[in-house]
Amino acid sequence: MDIIEINKVLSNKTRVNILKWLKNPELNFPPHQDIDHFNDGVCVGYIQDKTGLSQSTISTYLNSMQNADLVIPTRHGKWTYYKRNEDVIQAYIEAIQNEL
Repeated sequence: MDIIEINKVLSNKTRVNILKWLKNPELNFPPHQDIDHFNDGVCVGYIQDKTGLSQSTISTYLNSMQNADLVIPTRHGKWTYYKRNEDVIQAYIEAIQNEL
């Protein structure tokens, strides 16, 4: 876990909002059409729709979040679903509490 990289990701309000929304996906996104659960996360298209930003912007955001290990991608056919990496988020919170 890299605190500086995570801080860079969290310096963007939309990326912070995505993490907030993914904390309780069933409250923040419509049900998936092809999968009846959120176990593997939320489809990129739903995240894009909620933000109102372009697909390329959301892909860039999710890629930076994935590089910082904040989210975990899962492929289902041609679709990618993202969920929070709770272990890394918790380690980040603990590191901030202990180091600062």
